Amino acid sequence: MSGKSKSSRRKWRDPDDAPEITQEWIDSANLYHGKKLVRRGRPPAQVRKVSTTLRLSPEVLEHFRAGGPGWQTRIDQALKRVVARAGTAGSKER
Repeated sequence: MSGKSKSSRRKWRDPDDAPEITQEWIDSANLYHGKKLVRRGRPPAQVRKVSTTLRLSPEVLEHFRAGGPGWQTRIDQALKRVVARAGTAGSKER
């Protein structure tokens, strides 16, 4: 079979068929509670994480990934526990 099937072609839509943008439509783009703009999505964290590149041994990565989604968070939690233990033992200067 050669060529594209005629049924797979999109129908041409006249740009004049697009709905008119009105001030009412623009005003409805943001949601307000009184005079306060309501932000959508997840609220920003008070302590933001930093994106970095970290090289891990294959067995460590496999262990955390085997636990399913959230493996990066579990690595972060494990490292926080190590930091907390090191903080209680006192800091060692090099």
